[in-house]
Amino acid sequence: MSITETTARAKTGKEQASVAAEKAWSMPDWAITTISLLILVGVWQAAAPFIDPLFGSYPSQIFSSFLVMMESGTLARAFWQSIQPFFAGYLLAAAIGVPAGLLLGRYRVAEAALGIYVMAGYATPLIALVPLLMVWFGLGFAVKMVIIFLLAFFPICINTWVGVKAVPRTLVEVGTAFCAPQSRIMRQIVLPATLPYIMAGLRLAIGKAVIAMIIAEFLTAISGLGGIIINAANSFRTAEMFVPIICVMILAVVLDRLVAWLERKVAPWQSEIAGDHA
Repeated sequence: MSITETTARAKTGKEQASVAAEKAWSMPDWAITTISLLILVGVWQAAAPFIDPLFGSYPSQIFSSFLVMMESGTLARAFWQSIQPFFAGYLLAAAIGVPAGLLLGRYRVAEAALGIYVMAGYATPLIALVPLLMVWFGLGFAVKMVIIFLLAFFPICINTWVGVKAVPRTLVEVGTAFCAPQSRIMRQIVLPATLPYIMAGLRLAIGKAVIAMIIAEFLTAISGLGGIIINAANSFRTAEMFVPIICVMILAVVLDRLVAWLERKVAPWQSEIAGDHA
């Protein structure tokens, strides 16, 4: 056996041993996330003696406030008041945004006629329109739902639009060559190829919708989780103020994971292409 062959086999053996060691010591993502959260909470709690309660709080005090608010029912009522317009606005944005994006991306006339309005709406500071929306829809459920809808609609629509434009033309041409009707091309070629973009838009819209929910509760009738934040901040009850903030963060993360799980179900090939790992 030559020296070159011996060296090559030795390198191969080392690479295989390295891969085996990496697999043996690999840790699932959820465990890494849990450890990261525990470290963050531990460091935050350790800094408690140095935190002025007027300007900040720490995990044990926030948890105590959480228990008090749950026992009194304040947090549950506020969460229910917030979640209703949130889901109504978000689901409406998804129901309208996805078809609108498909039409804009697939049909040149629709893109030329309506695309400019979508981009203008996305670039417009919609928060500046809140006073006008309050005049139109009042201070209750309707105006909150509309604000959430407007902030969530554009990420969904634009991502879908971009996804349709990214579909390889050859795929559409094959469908056309076999005399497939436009509805079938849209359903069996364009939509499956666009699903990853649609799911990305839905995930981005979750963050926008959560922000819109809190802003709507700040600027309209002060209620829900946003109302707790405002009232607690005005009274310098900092620990109580952190409770709804953390609840909103948890809500956004859970919904993001839910959409990611849904993507793996409806577009399993995307995980294989992207090389996702557990």
